[in-house]
Amino acid sequence: MNERGAPVNERDYIQSIERGFAVLLAFDEETPSPTSREIAERTGLSRPAVRRILLTLQHLGYVTADGQRWKLSPRVLTIGQHFAATNSIVEVAQPHLLRVAERTGESASLAQLDGIDVIYVARVHARRVLSLNVDIGTRLPAHATAMGRILAAFGGSQVVDRIIDEGGLPSLTSRTITDSIVFRDALHRVRVDGFAIVDGELEEGFLSASVPVRDTKGATIAAMAYSTSRARSTPEQVAEEVIPVLREVAADIGHDLSVLGDRPRVLALGARNTFS
Repeated sequence: MNERGAPVNERDYIQSIERGFAVLLAFDEETPSPTSREIAERTGLSRPAVRRILLTLQHLGYVTADGQRWKLSPRVLTIGQHFAATNSIVEVAQPHLLRVAERTGESASLAQLDGIDVIYVARVHARRVLSLNVDIGTRLPAHATAMGRILAAFGGSQVVDRIIDEGGLPSLTSRTITDSIVFRDALHRVRVDGFAIVDGELEEGFLSASVPVRDTKGATIAAMAYSTSRARSTPEQVAEEVIPVLREVAADIGHDLSVLGDRPRVLALGARNTFS
């Protein structure tokens, strides 16, 4: 399947690239320095194949060897840096997210949809409200997040069907919507209201709100969110006090994008990642 969910012609599919990314994605918070055997177990690839891929990635500078274990090198960060440098929404949104964090005292994020998950592409930390670590590049299930509800609601029926059919709406807490009819009803409510508030569906006590960020044609290109905990706010307070702020800032992001023009930019050699 390609990024639009359509089948890929076998003649156009390069399996070795898929395997290379599978090996890179085997490095995570739980296993930051795996052995080749552990990578083979996690990816389902043979140990000889994993060894060849690791040696290739080492030659390219993306991994380093430490005895029997392997580690990602800092060069991996340049992949994300190229995304930020060639997508003006990330650069434009960052100061606006800072405004949200300053005005609300809570974290603000920007995310886009990748299959059945949302991926954080920009974030300003205020307080840590999740037990899991959320940062740029973090993936979360779309069905249980406010940003995911926004991107699904305004993404069309194919997006919604894919989230339901592929993801299966798994239960993450006792409050997670797992029924497809109830989920579709929730998305209809999001379209009517123009915002989403999700209360305790991703993690107990986690409260988030999100609004769409639109381009000049009115298409939703990202979701901007505010997150807090039930100990500090309620859905009613968020709807009354925070949603107007999010709408104002999202409109400003859209305006700035229209002025700037979403044109690709060349990443200068030696450019530094400005995210803290």
